[in-house]
Amino acid sequence: MISEKWMEISKGNISNVYLLYGTEAYFIEETIKKLKYKLEDEGEPEIIYFDLEESNVEQVLYEADTLPFFSDKKLIIAKNTFFLKATEKGKEKIIHDTALLENWLKNPSPSAIVVFVAPYEKLDERKKITKAMKQASNVIEAMSLQNHDLKSWVLHEASNEGKSISEEAINRLIENGGTNLVHLKTEISKIATYIGEEQEIDEETVKSLLVRTLEEDVFTLGNAYLAGRKSEAIEIYHDLLKRKEDPLKLNALIATQVRLMIQVSHLKKKGYHAQQIATQMKVHPYRVKLLFDNPLLHQEEKLIHTLNDLATVDLQLKTLSTNRDRILELFLLK
Repeated sequence: MISEKWMEISKGNISNVYLLYGTEAYFIEETIKKLKYKLEDEGEPEIIYFDLEESNVEQVLYEADTLPFFSDKKLIIAKNTFFLKATEKGKEKIIHDTALLENWLKNPSPSAIVVFVAPYEKLDERKKITKAMKQASNVIEAMSLQNHDLKSWVLHEASNEGKSISEEAINRLIENGGTNLVHLKTEISKIATYIGEEQEIDEETVKSLLVRTLEEDVFTLGNAYLAGRKSEAIEIYHDLLKRKEDPLKLNALIATQVRLMIQVSHLKKKGYHAQQIATQMKVHPYRVKLLFDNPLLHQEEKLIHTLNDLATVDLQLKTLSTNRDRILELFLLK
């Protein structure tokens, strides 16, 4: 559990090498932040950043083996450790001496804490360097939370702000704010500041203050269109245009939503439950949960027809010189 890893850091039990991998940016950022805070307790930390898509790993190792000037230990953050994932040969931006890294991992520098960040869903377990890195480093997985864990996390973050939060407010926060933890944390902090001395965050407050993500607005737009609520769909669309959103991008996001609905419908008919579908489709379980009981799933023929229409709209947006805003609007009015 990542909380246990964080507890070890807070106690001062810090490893010389960390591997942070996964797509949840919040866990990556929080882990690095906790390492910084702990080092600050011992004095002014020396922090160096590398991007391994621009610098080779040899520079990281040289810096790690160079004694720090102003503190007992330096913190080195090596972002985008892409050589740990599967890549096409000849497509590498930078050539890394992974054999040198493997050797260094056997005896890492005692005066540095090196954090290798791999913000990818999967690592290539067949690679020798991946096996060596996992064996020699303190591995922390930064993966998206499941539905129950996500709700518990929201409850915990609200508690950290000195607030309680109702079950309805939690559901509204996740439904409207999405599942990006960085975004949710910002919203919880903002809401807690707004309510001041009040102790509980309720659903109405979340509804009135929450800044919706683009994906959530498009999700609502798509549902409104498919359910025949044209005026609601047009209202959301016009609001998105005021926010300078590109119709071509909006069309692509709606198509992604419809495609996901078709896939969920197909797998549900086969007897898959929501969690299995989320794993199969590699999407967040909460997104599947929102779709799983949607009555529109029973209209698979309509969904397929809509997806074909969206493909036509995509072509028109890319080729016609007429008002692009109007092209998607006419589709929504059909």
